[in-house]
Amino acid sequence: MAKTSRVEIKTRRWKKSDIPAIVECQNAAYPHIDRESLCDERKLEMQLAMFPEGQFLAESAGRVIGYATSLIVLLDDDSPWYSYNEITGCGTFSTHDPSGDTLYGSDIAVHPDFRGQGVAKKLYQRRKSLLKRLNLRRMVAGGRIPGYAEYAKKISPQRYIERVKAGELKDMALSAHLKAGYEVQSVHYAYLSDAESMNYATYLEMQNPLFDPAKRLIAASPISRPVRKVRVCAAQYEMRPIESWQQLEMQVEFFAETANEYHCHFLLLPELFTAQLFSILPPDMDSLHAVKEVARYHEHYLDLFKRCAESHGLYIIAGSTPVDLGDELRNVAHLFTPTGHVYTQDKMHITSVERQYYDCQPGDKLQVFDTPLGRIGIVICYDVEFPELVRLLTMQGIDVLFVPFATDERKSYHRVRHCAQARAIENIIYVVLAGCVGNLPQVRSFLVNYGQAAVCTPCDVAFPKDGILAEADPNCETVVIAELDLNDLAVQRDLGSVKPLQDRRNDIYQLHSRVPVEVVYTQ
Repeated sequence: MAKTSRVEIKTRRWKKSDIPAIVECQNAAYPHIDRESLCDERKLEMQLAMFPEGQFLAESAGRVIGYATSLIVLLDDDSPWYSYNEITGCGTFSTHDPSGDTLYGSDIAVHPDFRGQGVAKKLYQRRKSLLKRLNLRRMVAGGRIPGYAEYAKKISPQRYIERVKAGELKDMALSAHLKAGYEVQSVHYAYLSDAESMNYATYLEMQNPLFDPAKRLIAASPISRPVRKVRVCAAQYEMRPIESWQQLEMQVEFFAETANEYHCHFLLLPELFTAQLFSILPPDMDSLHAVKEVARYHEHYLDLFKRCAESHGLYIIAGSTPVDLGDELRNVAHLFTPTGHVYTQDKMHITSVERQYYDCQPGDKLQVFDTPLGRIGIVICYDVEFPELVRLLTMQGIDVLFVPFATDERKSYHRVRHCAQARAIENIIYVVLAGCVGNLPQVRSFLVNYGQAAVCTPCDVAFPKDGILAEADPNCETVVIAELDLNDLAVQRDLGSVKPLQDRRNDIYQLHSRVPVEVVYTQ
């Protein structure tokens, strides 16, 4: 579409009634950015409520043709780089601090039909005026480099930025930032999910030459980062015969109390450990009817883990259990939070054994779970053998992947284990495994179990030499407890010996989900 001829442009603070038009302008300006990385009307309303003085728009003949959003923060100068979600409170501006000294430029965008007409310049003038009026020390931003994808296979992002700064290349975003007066301080990975920038972003800074520190008494602390270390407990659960539901409860409560005693944040149990209930059913009952009987305990299962999660303040990935949906049976993992909420993830790939014995059907919805402790993914046993599935989760920002599994013998276990290790390496994530051990005599579909709980890491300088942070002795009832440093992942993605996420050849191959991966913000 041809660019609109030069028009008269006015800028002003925007108000609530402008939000639908701002969303429309945003969608036009960012057609290739994941929708999750953009702000919907609800978040824009929250931004306006938190800091109305920092939200501007540009209009022509009553049409919104550009906008800028900002908030005030106080940053840690020893480590000033924050992801978009950290510095903006996931786009809600809950991190806005009126007593801070830094204006953070959250977003600035111009409708494609009006680019090249000085719209961004006028919006920057409003920001600079605010910077001076409020006597703020500086303005910072995380800047996209949308032209980098074209050059990614040839040069590093640092070299690309240098060539743009030298005028050898032109980048739609970076060139505008440099023209506005920003200086590039550094470049980082995983600021946003942004394919055009190969997920890289510049850390930009613009000093206020009129800043008077004597007139601004800072009475607040830097933004509190989300928890950067989490402790996990993986249960190696023994499948021994029981005589009642209460005995299964006692076994589960033992693991919850153990996780709590060792001050863990997450507890992981194995896949289909509730099959232990087979032992209280008639021994001649066929597997299909037996699994449906186990599914009848679903409400008991929910009550048990809600109670454990709330009483111990734990996030519990309660393995998986059969769930009867009426027209089909599914193998479903459950995440329980300390506030009593429950979230689920179906198994996406079904083994021949599950089909043969249980007539189990695969799920069709993939999710990641955004917790206050970090963003996590859950895949069940066989699912971890599909690298595409875990890569889709990683592209949505997970740091930790939890894998409940159930394997019958050593070869089966090592299929899962080696694939889990590969997923940790190729995605720069932690992978936590928990499986069943022990035997269930007279239960044909769950006779024997081989398991070894473990925590897998990437294989590089910041991690153990063999990529194993912790592992249990195999085939005994116990737990594995490990502390995961999420900062190590962030450093590894930027400074690792190899960078498998950044070095992908998007010019040769790409991965797209035909069903959107849903980000679930847990409570």
